[in-house]
Amino acid sequence: MPELRNTTLVDAPLSTVAAALLDGLLLARAVRGLGVRISGEPVLYRGASLTGSVGPVNGVLVVTRADTTGVSAELVGGPLPRLTLTTDLLHTGGGTMVVDSVEWTSPGGPVGRLADVVVGRGLALKVMQARAHAVSQRSVELLNARVVVGAAIIRNGLLLAQQRSYPPDTAGRWELPGGRVEPGETDHDAVIRECREELGVTVVPDTRLAPDVPLRPDLLLRAYTAHLPEGTPTPTDHQAVRWIGPTELDTLDWLPADRVLLPALHPLLTPTPT
Repeated sequence: MPELRNTTLVDAPLSTVAAALLDGLLLARAVRGLGVRISGEPVLYRGASLTGSVGPVNGVLVVTRADTTGVSAELVGGPLPRLTLTTDLLHTGGGTMVVDSVEWTSPGGPVGRLADVVVGRGLALKVMQARAHAVSQRSVELLNARVVVGAAIIRNGLLLAQQRSYPPDTAGRWELPGGRVEPGETDHDAVIRECREELGVTVVPDTRLAPDVPLRPDLLLRAYTAHLPEGTPTPTDHQAVRWIGPTELDTLDWLPADRVLLPALHPLLTPTPT
């Protein structure tokens, strides 16, 4: 089974590099000029799919991991019997080590093996190097990005979700409460203010819920767990709010950025007794 590996040291914290990796458009931009086309979700999350093509050959990759440890994806439709892309992140004293690897099974027969040596390895290495460069650049951009906070409010083992009422392209979809951090505010201050404005309640922010999620070139979503000592949340500019358990978590139509957080939210929720 052929395997290629590429290692890059990025001068940025691991959390920032992890956020850069979640930019779903990063790979598409990186491989322009290499004869490879990639399209898919603007943000990578577990279960997201990417469509890729090299000339007339098409394939579909499904993301199997997207968190602070890195990103992985597997080919589920395409010309190869098997292909796995993996990016692992390691903290070092000099920055974050990004380790990219790709493994694949070549088509059978002499023609398949020849194509593997002549085309596959060279193109795969060029794609990996281009992506590593793009991740490094994106990480530097995100170091100065503005922050949007999200509040994962947990009460009695349930999570509070709110349903958007606008704009039209996101109306009806679900998200965590929150909003932009204003100048002079801390993240926790912003969580408290946004929840008071959106829900009419005072929450107590707690720990950071990784990973950060890129929203735009200059904007990051950063979520925190929070608890609600008292009061009943009432939506002011959303369609509805709802307390959900672990069995419902994956069934709601979440915004892509919030869907990234679902694996980290699952362990915080309590299964409903049967």
